[in-house]
Amino acid sequence: MSFDPDAPAEGGNLYGLPFDPDQARIHVQAVPWQATTSYRRGTREGPDSLLGASMQVDLFDLEYGEVWQAGIALLPEDARFRAWDAQAEPDALAVIESLGRAPEAAARVNVLSQRVNDAVYERARESLAQGRVPALIGGDHSTPFGLIRAVAERYPGVGVLHVDAHADLRDAYEGFAFSHASIMFNVLRHIADVSRITQVGIRDVGAAELALIHAEPRLRTFFDPALGDRLAAGETWLGLVDEIIETLPPRVYVSFDVDGMEPALCPGTGTPVPGGLAWRQVCSLLRRLSERRELVGFDVNEIGPDEWDGNVAARLFYKLCGAAVRSGPGR
Repeated sequence: MSFDPDAPAEGGNLYGLPFDPDQARIHVQAVPWQATTSYRRGTREGPDSLLGASMQVDLFDLEYGEVWQAGIALLPEDARFRAWDAQAEPDALAVIESLGRAPEAAARVNVLSQRVNDAVYERARESLAQGRVPALIGGDHSTPFGLIRAVAERYPGVGVLHVDAHADLRDAYEGFAFSHASIMFNVLRHIADVSRITQVGIRDVGAAELALIHAEPRLRTFFDPALGDRLAAGETWLGLVDEIIETLPPRVYVSFDVDGMEPALCPGTGTPVPGGLAWRQVCSLLRRLSERRELVGFDVNEIGPDEWDGNVAARLFYKLCGAAVRSGPGR
């Protein structure tokens, strides 16, 4: 293959890479779906924002090296996602504007959400059957449910590292069975083969979510204020990272909502919250994870439509690709 990684990027694939899916270790689904976004709209444009910005990412990574050589392929977008999103939009807005008091509209959105879940699941199963690492770019945070389901089916006992400002443990928030605010509740309820969810960066949480965190043995939550206090008291970030990783099983799926980071990094995200992880903290968390666990799938979601959000998300996604390629004990 004749490809110059230092030349200007061109083409429609992520990072300007020349790989077809049958040549790539990492298969990426783009899911432009934002129906359940409950605050600022625009996350349906997240995949396009990341794709455009990816053309400006240098392909030699200081932590992971020549990540691109493993092959990263953006799968052809399923045209049904945009059609379903457009179909859901008026009903979704009716539910959101009524504060969840539009059950018939919510029921119609739920039907479409299930179609999205099923389509993502089937595509992920195909990638896993081919020995690929499946990944996803959303869209609101409901989008990776089908991918997590497929990964857990393939790797029973897998853990989920969930980076987010929110716990996402609400039961059918606003009447949306597959709300962006319900993704981890649904993983707990419907995907028994996920043995652990470890949450990092959480700083917006409801009382019912907090009760579930304290009661559910499959959950371990590292709240952002508590992490901040421990750092202020003199503990090191790497020491906290080691504690986080110790809660996870040998195989890990990473679900990364960009609002888990400081809002300055992705200010256009759907539900920004003050606080969160700094860029360097994210990088060391992923690097340490890749050294001690096998990363078997991942997603990045809730990306805003603006250029800066796409820039940061594209670099985050490339770091996750590197972590997946280099992951595993002793690698």
